[in-house]
Amino acid sequence: MATKKTASSDYSEASIRVLKGLEPVKQRPGMYTRTENPLHIIQEVIDNASDEALGGHCGHIVVTQNADGSVSVEDDGRGIPVGLHPEEKVPTVEIVFTRLHAGGKFDKGAGGAYAFSGGLHGVGVSVTNALSTRLEIAVWREGRVHQMAFANGDVIEPLTSRPIGRDDKKSGTRVTAWPNPKYFDSPAISQPELQRLLRSKAVLLPGVKVTLINAKTGDSQSWQYEQGLRGYLTESLAQTSNGETLIPLFEGAQYAGVDTDGFAEGEGAAWVVAWTEDGAVVRESYVNLIPTSNGGTHESGLREGLFGAVKNFVEMHSLLPKGVKLLPEDVFARVSFVLSAKVLDPQFQGQIKERLNSRDAVRLVSTFTKPPLELWLNQHVDYGKKLAELVIRQAQSRLRSAQKVEKKKSSGVAVLPGKLTDCESSDIARNELFLVEGDSAGGSAKMGRDKEFQAILPLRGKVLNSWESDRDRLFANNEIHDIAVAIGVDPHGPNDSLDLAGLRYGKICILSDADVDGSHIQVLLLTLFFKHFPALISNGNICIARPPLYRVDAPARGKKPIQKIYALDDGELVAIEDKLRKEGVKDGAWAISRFKGLGEMNAEQLWETTMNPDTRRLLPVALGEFDRAASEHRFNMLMGKGEAAARRAWIEEHGNEAEADI
Repeated sequence: MATKKTASSDYSEASIRVLKGLEPVKQRPGMYTRTENPLHIIQEVIDNASDEALGGHCGHIVVTQNADGSVSVEDDGRGIPVGLHPEEKVPTVEIVFTRLHAGGKFDKGAGGAYAFSGGLHGVGVSVTNALSTRLEIAVWREGRVHQMAFANGDVIEPLTSRPIGRDDKKSGTRVTAWPNPKYFDSPAISQPELQRLLRSKAVLLPGVKVTLINAKTGDSQSWQYEQGLRGYLTESLAQTSNGETLIPLFEGAQYAGVDTDGFAEGEGAAWVVAWTEDGAVVRESYVNLIPTSNGGTHESGLREGLFGAVKNFVEMHSLLPKGVKLLPEDVFARVSFVLSAKVLDPQFQGQIKERLNSRDAVRLVSTFTKPPLELWLNQHVDYGKKLAELVIRQAQSRLRSAQKVEKKKSSGVAVLPGKLTDCESSDIARNELFLVEGDSAGGSAKMGRDKEFQAILPLRGKVLNSWESDRDRLFANNEIHDIAVAIGVDPHGPNDSLDLAGLRYGKICILSDADVDGSHIQVLLLTLFFKHFPALISNGNICIARPPLYRVDAPARGKKPIQKIYALDDGELVAIEDKLRKEGVKDGAWAISRFKGLGEMNAEQLWETTMNPDTRRLLPVALGEFDRAASEHRFNMLMGKGEAAARRAWIEEHGNEAEADI
């Protein structure tokens, strides 16, 4: 039966809308900033001032909360360039505030304005401008004061200029923004968050003074830390009633030189680490002065470096009891730290930069932190043994907890599938099972995995479409039988009372090719779990591994050494190529390899890109708020064997809405 098309459902050339200028930000503000309150758009301006200080050009940053609700950020840096841009032929300061993907931070070559900075997407202060009812800027530069104003992202007062007066400062920038309340859940900026942000900037910029002024109340606060990270962590531990540390603070800083293999000159980290026996732990990390509240690969590198040093010390002095095996979490469980990494071209998770994704940061931080800690422990053996005792107690506690779980599930275990390559650990929360498409990919996964906690179950061909299969007939299919036995949970319905004590893995990861067939296998497995194992989805056990589709071999450029960069899809490949062009690499200077399937990836590549918890991009599967009856009706239309006509009509109507990302 043909469906009647209405005017609203027509799909033609006129349906394609091109968003220009700052319109994408106004249409989808949540893609560019946090929308709980305006703090993040003010932070973008603060970050610019901090980058000036990071380069040694700024000694004082002043943030003023004005009585009319606006916020001013002023620094004594070099001032944003105001001359005509050589290509765009408009004032450069106007481009910075009105164009996405424009800024001095793309210039990564030797002598670039910002070799190391946090704002690397080029959309920072332009987002602030787009989401403000008014924004004013004053620049003191080259003997003159330059001013202009914007409203909702558009220029309303073009750039004007006058000579610097007797009482004017010589150089610097002041940005005043009036955040537009319609884009935010609350117009009020959280004072504790703002204070914490400004204090952290002072900590990470030794010698730089950071001041917060509240014009309404007349109150002001200033932060200036001469001891840097050490003073900050000591103060923070004291505030948590946790001032007593087990051993002296382990602190250091190391950065790559011109001849350091594998890293760009200037890349590295500064850190201070403390171990405490009880109380809350304090953990803060930064990349190029940007707070990374959700951690990321630089924190993983610190964990790896600390673990390697402590493990080597324990083994060298034969301190490990029989039957006890140390894991990174045993060393990291009672660690407090402040970590400040410098990464030449950091890759963040999203524009709000809460988590670092750069794979090289793991090796960068671990390489620089492990040797000095190992040396210090062997020079101070008594302190080393105290730390070893704490770490071993953590390991023994973990083992006792795992043994309790093992006893609960030990009775009546079915014989495990022959093609399952199981892991060694009995820690269910940590263990992972990868359901891998194909035997060849399964072989690479077996060689590349961490056998301590990762298990592999290769699947031959496409799994049965189980949407209309009866529960008691599921095990007639060998693949589904092996999956159910491996995970240790029987098929069940959404309302069944179920004891998950038999569950053998905390994460069950679907690992298929990054192509259409791989997506089909994902859909079939997700259908199986939604229909017959819904508790695993509700419990957060199901994930989708995201292998790359492309590898780009990029040549050395500026301070950046030769790199292998991976792209999940065509969109990421285009973004990588655009970035290489902006860095001055000519077309054709890089090589692109396309993976036809997981079987083409060697074990090292598969581990680095898809299985390593520190560097992979794993997509958790969650139900969220949904109507089960409506969802089952949709699944029936999409997966039912007798629904081909309805499925075709639905695809014709909604196919253009499909997105490349899962």
